[in-house]
Amino acid sequence: MLAAEDPVIPPAISLSQVTWVGRTGRVLDGVDVEIIPGEVVAVVGAAACGKSTLLRVAAGITRAHAGQAKVGSWNATDARVRKIVGFAPQDPAWLAAFTVRELLEYWGRFHVRGNPSAAVRDALLVAGLDAHADDPISRADTPVRRRLALAQAVLGGRRVLILDELLTGLDQALRQELAWRLESRAAAGVAILLSAGSLEAVERVATRVLVLRHGRVARVAAPSALLAERVLEVILDRPALAAPSGFRLTPFGLQADLSRITPEAALATCRAHRLLVRASHVRSKSLEELAVS
Repeated sequence: MLAAEDPVIPPAISLSQVTWVGRTGRVLDGVDVEIIPGEVVAVVGAAACGKSTLLRVAAGITRAHAGQAKVGSWNATDARVRKIVGFAPQDPAWLAAFTVRELLEYWGRFHVRGNPSAAVRDALLVAGLDAHADDPISRADTPVRRRLALAQAVLGGRRVLILDELLTGLDQALRQELAWRLESRAAAGVAILLSAGSLEAVERVATRVLVLRHGRVARVAAPSALLAERVLEVILDRPALAAPSGFRLTPFGLQADLSRITPEAALATCRAHRLLVRASHVRSKSLEELAVS
Protein backbone atom coordinates (compact mmCIF):
# COMPACT_ATOMS: atom_id res chain seq x y z
CA MET A 1 0.00 0.00 0.00
CA LEU A 2 1.37 3.38 -1.00
CA ALA A 3 1.83 5.98 1.72
CA ALA A 4 -0.32 9.05 1.35
CA GLU A 5 1.55 12.04 0.02
CA ASP A 6 1.75 15.20 2.12
CA PRO A 7 -0.92 17.65 0.98
CA VAL A 8 0.39 20.61 -1.01
CA ILE A 9 -0.89 23.98 0.16
CA PRO A 10 -1.75 26.11 -2.89
CA PRO A 11 -0.17 29.57 -2.91
CA ALA A 12 -2.24 32.59 -1.98
CA ILE A 13 0.03 34.80 -4.13
CA SER A 14 1.93 33.54 -7.15
CA LEU A 15 4.18 35.59 -9.42
CA SER A 16 5.79 33.78 -12.34
CA GLN A 17 8.45 35.47 -14.48
CA VAL A 18 6.83 38.85 -13.86
CA THR A 19 8.34 41.68 -15.88
CA TRP A 20 7.36 45.34 -15.88
CA VAL A 21 9.00 47.99 -18.05
CA GLY A 22 9.11 51.68 -17.15
CA ARG A 23 10.38 54.72 -19.02
CA THR A 24 13.98 54.06 -18.03
CA GLY A 25 13.98 50.29 -18.60
CA ARG A 26 12.96 47.13 -16.76
CA VAL A 27 11.71 47.81 -13.26
CA LEU A 28 10.91 44.12 -12.69
CA ASP A 29 12.79 41.46 -14.60
CA GLY A 30 11.54 37.86 -14.42
CA VAL A 31 10.46 37.83 -10.76
CA ASP A 32 9.16 34.56 -9.24
CA VAL A 33 7.41 34.59 -5.85
CA GLU A 34 5.00 32.21 -4.13
CA ILE A 35 3.38 32.88 -0.75
CA ILE A 36 1.16 30.39 1.03
CA PRO A 37 -1.55 31.20 3.61
CA GLY A 38 -0.05 32.03 7.00
CA GLU A 39 3.31 33.06 5.54
CA VAL A 40 4.87 36.53 5.85
CA VAL A 41 7.26 37.38 3.01
CA ALA A 42 9.22 40.63 2.96
CA VAL A 43 10.73 42.26 -0.11
CA VAL A 44 13.73 44.42 0.80
CA GLY A 45 16.13 46.44 -1.28
CA ALA A 46 17.52 49.87 -2.00
CA ALA A 47 15.37 52.74 -3.24
CA ALA A 48 14.09 52.34 -6.83
CA CYS A 49 14.87 48.61 -6.94
CA GLY A 50 11.26 47.74 -7.85
CA LYS A 51 9.69 46.94 -4.45
CA SER A 52 6.57 49.09 -4.79
CA THR A 53 5.99 48.01 -8.39
CA LEU A 54 6.25 44.36 -7.35
CA LEU A 55 3.63 44.86 -4.64
CA ARG A 56 1.30 46.74 -6.99
CA VAL A 57 1.54 43.93 -9.55
CA ALA A 58 0.85 41.33 -6.85
CA ALA A 59 -2.20 43.32 -5.72
CA GLY A 60 -3.51 43.58 -9.29
CA ILE A 61 -3.29 47.38 -9.30
CA THR A 62 -0.58 47.37 -11.98
CA ARG A 63 -0.66 44.86 -14.83
CA ALA A 64 2.57 42.98 -15.60
CA HIS A 65 3.97 43.47 -19.10
CA ALA A 66 5.09 39.84 -19.16
CA GLY A 67 4.69 36.81 -16.93
CA GLN A 68 1.74 36.01 -14.70
CA ALA A 69 0.50 37.33 -11.35
CA LYS A 70 -2.19 35.35 -9.54
CA VAL A 71 -4.06 35.56 -6.24
CA GLY A 72 -5.38 32.11 -5.44
CA SER A 73 -6.65 30.69 -8.72
CA TRP A 74 -7.47 34.09 -10.26
CA ASN A 75 -5.36 36.53 -12.22
CA ALA A 76 -4.37 39.37 -9.91
CA THR A 77 -6.26 41.88 -12.07
CA ASP A 78 -9.54 39.91 -11.83
CA ALA A 79 -12.26 41.97 -10.13
CA ARG A 80 -12.95 39.11 -7.69
CA VAL A 81 -9.48 39.58 -6.19
CA ARG A 82 -10.56 42.95 -4.75
CA LYS A 83 -12.68 41.08 -2.20
CA ILE A 84 -9.80 39.12 -0.69
CA VAL A 85 -6.75 41.41 -1.09
CA GLY A 86 -6.10 44.33 1.25
CA PHE A 87 -3.50 46.79 -0.06
CA ALA A 88 -1.79 49.55 1.95
CA PRO A 89 0.23 51.93 -0.25
CA GLN A 90 3.37 53.66 1.01
CA ASP A 91 1.90 57.18 0.93
CA PRO A 92 -1.91 56.91 1.07
CA ALA A 93 -4.02 59.97 0.30
CA TRP A 94 -6.84 60.24 2.82
CA LEU A 95 -9.80 62.59 3.23
CA ALA A 96 -8.57 64.89 5.99
CA ALA A 97 -12.07 66.05 6.96
CA PHE A 98 -12.98 62.56 8.26
CA THR A 99 -12.23 60.92 11.56
CA VAL A 100 -10.52 57.53 11.63
CA ARG A 101 -13.86 55.74 12.10
CA GLU A 102 -15.62 57.79 9.42
CA LEU A 103 -12.89 57.04 6.90
CA LEU A 104 -13.13 53.30 7.55
CA GLU A 105 -16.93 53.46 7.31
CA TYR A 106 -16.58 55.28 3.98
CA TRP A 107 -14.29 52.54 2.63
CA GLY A 108 -16.58 49.91 4.10
CA ARG A 109 -19.46 51.04 1.87
CA PHE A 110 -17.44 49.95 -1.15
CA HIS A 111 -15.59 46.92 0.21
CA VAL A 112 -17.87 45.28 2.79
CA ARG A 113 -21.17 43.55 2.13
CA GLY A 114 -24.12 44.81 4.15
CA ASN A 115 -23.66 47.09 7.16
CA PRO A 116 -19.94 47.86 7.53
CA SER A 117 -20.13 48.79 11.24
CA ALA A 118 -19.02 45.36 12.52
CA ALA A 119 -16.19 45.19 9.97
CA VAL A 120 -15.02 48.67 11.01
CA ARG A 121 -15.01 47.65 14.70
CA ASP A 122 -12.94 44.57 13.86
CA ALA A 123 -10.47 46.61 11.76
CA LEU A 124 -10.06 49.17 14.55
CA LEU A 125 -9.34 46.37 17.02
CA VAL A 126 -6.89 44.52 14.74
CA ALA A 127 -4.92 47.72 14.08
CA GLY A 128 -5.00 48.97 17.69
CA LEU A 129 -7.03 52.03 16.76
CA ASP A 130 -10.02 51.63 19.07
CA ALA A 131 -8.75 54.46 21.30
CA HIS A 132 -8.22 56.73 18.27
CA ALA A 133 -11.43 55.98 16.36
CA ASP A 134 -12.75 59.53 16.75
CA ASP A 135 -9.44 61.32 16.05
CA PRO A 136 -9.54 63.58 12.97
CA ILE A 137 -7.33 62.42 10.09
CA SER A 138 -5.92 65.94 9.77
CA ARG A 139 -4.22 65.61 13.18
CA ALA A 140 -3.16 61.96 12.93
CA ASP A 141 0.50 61.36 13.76
CA THR A 142 2.72 58.67 12.25
CA PRO A 143 1.68 55.85 14.66
CA VAL A 144 -2.02 56.48 13.98
CA ARG A 145 -1.47 56.77 10.22
CA ARG A 146 0.43 53.47 10.07
CA ARG A 147 -2.26 51.73 12.12
CA LEU A 148 -4.90 53.25 9.85
CA ALA A 149 -3.09 51.89 6.79
CA LEU A 150 -3.23 48.44 8.39
CA ALA A 151 -6.91 48.89 9.31
CA GLN A 152 -7.70 49.85 5.73
CA ALA A 153 -5.98 46.71 4.46
CA VAL A 154 -7.67 44.26 6.87
CA LEU A 155 -11.15 45.84 6.56
CA GLY A 156 -13.68 43.15 5.73
CA GLY A 157 -11.48 40.23 6.82
CA ARG A 158 -9.12 40.17 3.82
CA ARG A 159 -7.20 36.90 3.42
CA VAL A 160 -4.25 38.46 1.60
CA LEU A 161 -2.46 41.60 2.84
CA ILE A 162 -0.01 43.55 0.67
CA LEU A 163 1.68 46.32 2.65
CA ASP A 164 4.13 48.83 1.18
CA GLU A 165 6.73 50.06 3.72
CA LEU A 166 4.31 49.70 6.65
CA LEU A 167 7.12 49.02 9.15
CA THR A 168 9.79 51.31 7.67
CA GLY A 169 11.00 54.36 9.57
CA LEU A 170 9.27 53.59 12.86
CA ASP A 171 10.68 53.53 16.37
CA GLN A 172 11.35 50.09 17.79
CA ALA A 173 8.30 50.01 20.08
CA LEU A 174 5.79 50.81 17.32
CA ARG A 175 7.52 48.51 14.84
CA GLN A 176 7.37 45.61 17.29
CA GLU A 177 3.71 46.29 18.07
CA LEU A 178 2.71 46.34 14.39
CA ALA A 179 4.85 43.24 13.77
CA TRP A 180 2.93 41.45 16.52
CA ARG A 181 -0.35 42.49 14.90
CA LEU A 182 0.83 41.11 11.55
CA GLU A 183 1.92 37.88 13.23
CA SER A 184 -1.58 37.47 14.65
CA ARG A 185 -3.05 37.85 11.15
CA ALA A 186 -0.61 35.27 9.78
CA ALA A 187 -1.50 32.88 12.62
CA ALA A 188 -5.11 33.16 11.42
CA GLY A 189 -4.04 31.97 7.94
CA VAL A 190 -3.64 35.34 6.22
CA ALA A 191 -0.89 35.56 3.57
CA ILE A 192 1.19 38.73 3.92
CA LEU A 193 3.55 40.38 1.44
CA LEU A 194 5.29 43.54 2.63
CA SER A 195 8.17 45.72 1.50
CA ALA A 196 10.85 47.48 3.55
CA GLY A 197 13.98 49.48 3.02
CA SER A 198 15.91 47.55 5.69
CA LEU A 199 16.18 44.08 7.16
CA GLU A 200 15.79 45.45 10.67
CA ALA A 201 12.24 46.61 9.85
CA VAL A 202 11.06 43.05 9.10
CA GLU A 203 13.42 40.79 11.07
CA ARG A 204 10.82 39.91 13.70
CA VAL A 205 7.81 39.25 11.47
CA ALA A 206 9.10 37.87 8.15
CA THR A 207 9.39 34.13 7.64
CA ARG A 208 11.24 34.68 4.36
CA VAL A 209 13.04 37.66 2.81
CA LEU A 210 13.54 38.42 -0.88
CA VAL A 211 16.41 40.80 -1.60
CA LEU A 212 15.54 42.75 -4.74
CA ARG A 213 18.28 44.33 -6.88
CA HIS A 214 17.67 46.08 -10.20
CA GLY A 215 14.27 44.41 -10.51
CA ARG A 216 15.54 40.87 -9.92
CA VAL A 217 15.41 38.61 -6.86
CA ALA A 218 19.06 38.39 -5.86
CA ARG A 219 18.70 36.45 -2.59
CA VAL A 220 16.02 34.47 -0.75
CA ALA A 221 16.62 33.54 2.89
CA ALA A 222 15.30 33.77 6.42
CA PRO A 223 15.96 37.21 7.97
CA SER A 224 18.07 35.64 10.72
CA ALA A 225 20.38 34.10 8.11
CA LEU A 226 20.84 37.41 6.30
CA LEU A 227 21.41 39.38 9.51
CA ALA A 228 24.03 36.82 10.57
CA GLU A 229 26.23 37.69 7.58
CA ARG A 230 28.99 39.96 8.89
CA VAL A 231 31.86 42.05 7.55
CA LEU A 232 35.06 43.06 9.35
CA GLU A 233 36.10 46.65 8.66
CA VAL A 234 39.79 47.34 9.27
CA ILE A 235 41.21 50.89 9.39
CA LEU A 236 44.95 51.00 8.70
CA ASP A 237 47.56 53.61 9.67
CA ARG A 238 49.03 53.35 6.19
CA PRO A 239 47.26 52.17 2.98
CA ALA A 240 47.96 48.57 1.98
CA LEU A 241 49.65 48.12 -1.39
CA ALA A 242 47.66 44.92 -1.96
CA ALA A 243 44.87 43.12 -0.12
CA PRO A 244 45.75 39.81 1.58
CA SER A 245 43.80 36.76 0.46
CA GLY A 246 40.17 37.01 1.62
CA PHE A 247 40.28 40.80 1.99
CA ARG A 248 39.21 43.77 -0.15
CA LEU A 249 40.85 47.18 -0.30
CA THR A 250 38.76 50.13 0.89
CA PRO A 251 39.57 53.88 1.00
CA PHE A 252 40.49 53.54 4.69
CA GLY A 253 41.94 50.04 4.85
CA LEU A 254 40.48 46.58 4.31
CA GLN A 255 37.28 44.55 4.45
CA ALA A 256 36.81 40.83 5.01
CA ASP A 257 33.67 38.69 4.86
CA LEU A 258 33.32 36.67 8.06
CA SER A 259 31.54 33.67 6.55
CA ARG A 260 34.69 31.51 6.62
CA ILE A 261 36.96 33.30 9.05
CA THR A 262 36.71 34.76 12.54
CA PRO A 263 37.53 38.41 13.29
CA GLU A 264 40.50 37.24 15.38
CA ALA A 265 41.93 35.18 12.54
CA ALA A 266 41.40 38.05 10.07
CA LEU A 267 43.28 40.47 12.33
CA ALA A 268 46.06 37.91 12.77
CA THR A 269 46.36 37.83 8.97
CA CYS A 270 46.79 41.61 8.98
CA ARG A 271 49.58 41.34 11.56
CA ALA A 272 51.25 38.56 9.56
CA HIS A 273 51.36 40.91 6.55
CA ARG A 274 52.86 43.67 8.76
CA LEU A 275 49.81 45.90 8.34
CA LEU A 276 49.39 48.50 11.09
CA VAL A 277 45.79 48.30 12.29
CA ARG A 278 44.44 51.49 13.86
CA ALA A 279 40.92 50.22 14.54
CA SER A 280 38.46 47.51 13.51
CA HIS A 281 34.79 46.70 13.92
CA VAL A 282 32.28 44.09 12.82
CA ARG A 283 29.03 45.10 11.10
CA SER A 284 26.13 43.46 9.29
CA LYS A 285 26.21 43.42 5.52
CA SER A 286 24.30 46.13 3.72
CA LEU A 287 21.41 45.23 1.41
CA GLU A 288 23.63 45.93 -1.58
CA GLU A 289 26.32 43.59 -0.23
CA LEU A 290 23.73 40.88 0.47
CA ALA A 291 22.39 41.22 -3.07
CA VAL A 292 25.77 40.61 -4.70
CA SER A 293 27.22 38.04 -2.29
